[in-house]
Formats: sequence, C-alpha cells, structure tokens
Amino acid sequence: MKVNFKLTCIYQFYKMKSIINKFKITDGEKFSLKEFDPAYSDGFKKEEAEPVLQDLIKQTSDLAATLYADNRFSLLIIFQAMDAAGKDGAIAHTMSGLNPQGCEVHSFKQPSVEELDHDFLWRHYKALPECGRIGVHNRSHYENVLITKVHPELLLNEHLHSIDSVKEVDGAFWDHRYESIRSFEKHLVSNGTMIIKFFLNLSKNEQKERFLKRIDDPKRNWKFSSADIREREFWDDYMKAYEKAIKETATNQCPWYIIPADKKWFTRLAISTIILETLKGLDLKYPVLPKEEKEKLDEARKLLDH
Repeated sequence: MKVNFKLTCIYQFYKMKSIINKFKITDGEKFSLKEFDPAYSDGFKKEEAEPVLQDLIKQTSDLAATLYADNRFSLLIIFQAMDAAGKDGAIAHTMSGLNPQGCEVHSFKQPSVEELDHDFLWRHYKALPECGRIGVHNRSHYENVLITKVHPELLLNEHLHSIDSVKEVDGAFWDHRYESIRSFEKHLVSNGTMIIKFFLNLSKNEQKERFLKRIDDPKRNWKFSSADIREREFWDDYMKAYEKAIKETATNQCPWYIIPADKKWFTRLAISTIILETLKGLDLKYPVLPKEEKEKLDEARKLLDH
C-alpha cells in the first residue's frame, strides 16, 4: 500500500514537473496574459493533489534545512495577485512544513510615512532574507508599478523630485521604474538571493464567487472589504499593468510564473513544485568540517564514552 502511494506521488510529481514550464516566463517580448487559462489543471484531480502536495512539502522542508546549513544562498519568493486570488492560503499551505527559524513572511500593505520618505525599494530591501533563509513577500516592490500605475495619484505621496502632478507621470517614468526593478533583482541574484515571482492568475468571475462567499459566510466576513469592490472596477487596468510589468521584468535569472488560480488546490500544487525544483537547482550541500574540527568531534566522542 505504501509502495503504491509513493509511486503515485512520484508519477504525479513528474507529471507536474513536466508542465510547470508552461507557466514560466523568462522573456516578456511576446507575453500575453490572455493566453493563460486561470482554470487550467491539465487533467489533475483534486483528490490526487493533497498527498502529492504533502510529499512536496516534506521534500521542500528537507532542502530548506540544507539551505540553512549551507548558508551560501537565500530564496526570495514573491506573490502578486488580485484580491481573493488565494495568496495567503497558498503561502500557508506551501510553507507549512518549513522551520520558522529559516523562513519569514512579509505582507506589504499601504506604505507608512517613514517608508514614503525613502525610495520605493527601501522597505522591500530591508525585508530581504539572510543567507540560508527563505523570504516570502506577500505583495512586493511590484506594487509600485501596479497600483500606482492604475492610480498614479498615489505617486504624489512619494515626494518624487521630478513629479509635481499626475500629468508629469509619463512613459519614461515607468520605463525608469522597470529598469530600477530589473537592476535591483539582478543585484540580488548576483549576490546569492534567488528569486521566484508568482502571479496568481484569477479569473474575474471566480473573484466574484469568492467575494460572495466572504459576504455570505459569517466566518469569512472579516476578509471582505468594500475597497475590494472598488478596485474590481479597475480590473482591465490592473490586467494591463500586470502584463506590462511581467513583460518588462521577466528574465532568465528572475522568471515570472503565471499560476492558474481558479482552483486553489492546483495553485498550491504548482507553487510547491516550482519552489522544490528551484531549491534542487542550487546544488545545496551540508558543510564539510575541516580536519581540525573533525578531530575535535573525535575528542568529544571519547569524552562522552568515559
């Protein structure tokens, strides 16, 4: 029975591994968000997903422990999505097996007065993971080319020396922001911080259904905000902003993954597979002690044997 279960997990993992490249964007030149189906699941069944997910979480936990001991790399995982796409749940499930000592989640909300007095990358730089650790950013520096693109009046809060009115926010301004983000991420990778960027691709209709559940279910009322409905009116503008941001910042070193988000169980399965494969690609290893330290271990063993 255990053998069959293990074989099923292995089969489903390799099946999942074979399709994740469909979600990967390394060159945004021909990227179009419309080509990605939010309900895609490639024939996977929900009942098959949970045991495979748990196996992926276990493998990721083991590699995260090696990452911590290796202490040469860190991993930054970015989650971006529209409201109700399942970011919180995806993070909670896919990170559930990790030692809290080696993983930290930062949720970026409206910037504070202090944060607005610095450049837009400052608060995100402060929250980067140390060597050996995994950092999760629930929303990220990309908000500065997403919500501010849809609502450019927010830029006036940033004390930008070159912008005194919304009319001055032109294409050159956004090109400079995209370049700043590319340079920021390139710098991180060159210094050992690997980056995975997830866009949870939720359909507008599925968002509506999830909002209705939050309204109808008293246990979910706290999740709902009238601001979510107001932002939904800008859906098309947000889709254009996401598409442009992904086009401008998808690279081989820092790829975007367009994750189908209409089926939460598939979303989590895809994310876990990608995280595991990224960690596997780092060639992590436990440190080898120098000869002198090994001799100390032998001495310690002798003392314990007495």
